[in-house]
Amino acid sequence: MHAREQIANWLQTAQRAIAFTGAGISTESGIPDFRSPGGVWARNQPVYFDAFLSNPAARYEYWRQKAIAHQDFHGRQPNSGHIVLARWEQRGLLRAVITQNIDGLHQEAGSHHVTELHGTARAVICLDCHARFDADPMVQQFLQEDAVPACPKCKTGRLKHATISFGQPLDLETLRTASELSQAADLVLALGSSLVVEPAASLPRVAMRNGARLVIINRDSTPLDDGADVVIHDSIGPTLAAIAARIEDA
Repeated sequence: MHAREQIANWLQTAQRAIAFTGAGISTESGIPDFRSPGGVWARNQPVYFDAFLSNPAARYEYWRQKAIAHQDFHGRQPNSGHIVLARWEQRGLLRAVITQNIDGLHQEAGSHHVTELHGTARAVICLDCHARFDADPMVQQFLQEDAVPACPKCKTGRLKHATISFGQPLDLETLRTASELSQAADLVLALGSSLVVEPAASLPRVAMRNGARLVIINRDSTPLDDGADVVIHDSIGPTLAAIAARIEDA
């Protein structure tokens, strides 16, 4: 049986299928992979969370880097891969999406059950009064004033994008949700992830240990290829669209 047809069959019979997505699904929307050559982290020294908390100069450098990254993805649109996953959720074929991405494109495509392991770059939070704001106006203010914005609510709090920085622990509730989804899954679609960044990369392993099938669709090989049920080294959007067409034909 053709791999795409096999995946289509598994999706139609699974009871608790989930998708696990990484940067590879978003690069097809024109968003650069932060870790790739020429990406933000290749061009800049990341600002660690402890430095952000304690050092105003580090906070400025953090905002400078975030402003660059913001321009990379602001206004980008979901691609066919995001849209197919949202449709599968609406049809009850997919229980949830767990993503390493911070761009919000799954929600933009119409997915509702999205667990964002590394947070979202679409929001800014005050670490002191916990207020939350839309990121775009804050980034524009930073660019205009060349200064880290003050919290509009408490006036003195430290504003940070609602993403996980180097040295910052993942949100425990988010990680718990992702773990529970993985433990209960009977089918995992790992899409566009290198499956090496921990603790996120452990989630497909958790699912496999609990009996789930693992499907990997990624441009490059991953450490889990040998143990997966199906591996496709190809573009995600066209591959998911081909699987969706087979489900429609059925």
